Amino acid sequence: MRSFPALALVLAPALALAASPPAVHPPATLQVSAEATVSPAPDRVYIEVGVRNEDRQPGVAAADNAKRVARVLAAVRGAAGPDAQLTTANYSVAPQYLYPGNGKPPTVTGYTVTNLVRVRLDDLKRIGAVIDAANHAGANVQQNLRFALRHPEAARVHALAQAAQRARRAARALAAALDLRIVRVVSVRQTNGSVVPHRVFEQAVRVRRMAPATPIEAGAIQVSAGVSLTVAVAPR
Repeated sequence: MRSFPALALVLAPALALAASPPAVHPPATLQVSAEATVSPAPDRVYIEVGVRNEDRQPGVAAADNAKRVARVLAAVRGAAGPDAQLTTANYSVAPQYLYPGNGKPPTVTGYTVTNLVRVRLDDLKRIGAVIDAANHAGANVQQNLRFALRHPEAARVHALAQAAQRARRAARALAAALDLRIVRVVSVRQTNGSVVPHRVFEQAVRVRRMAPATPIEAGAIQVSAGVSLTVAVAPR
């Protein structure tokens, strides 16, 4: 007695197994990271100048402050040139308190008025003249002197290109050391980046302000970028 149906049942799974595609294994990969920093010269500077004064009456303190700031602004505009930009950075009227202690409430003894103007200057040769002009006109606050870049993106792209080149060289060296070859680039990712301006703190400006001509050194801006590179590799 023939048993063709039974034979068909046995062969069907075997045919299905033979028709299935072979398993696909992901390629081996190497991942490397690299960073680069460029140091372009700054071409923009910011500084805050202004007047801080006190009086027992807030109106008197504010009026005196306005007159003194007007003189400072006129002097700064003359020294900074037509391309400078001036904007108000801070204006405040703050009461001054006396704390007698012994559970007694504090009393107001006067008011402090502060008016600061932020100066943006693209002609770095004028910064010393701006500081001196503000001092001679009556400014008693100068702070946050900061050098920057007008176009930081160009420097960031330069640092990013250098980081990518370093990552590529590192991947080639690592693959060669392991007797592998790079097949293709799997992914590229920017890992970090920063622009660190050169700052001259308030104390440094005040030390120099007594000099006949205020010397200011621009220094350099630190722009960094990082790249993470993943490549597929295979045996040589």
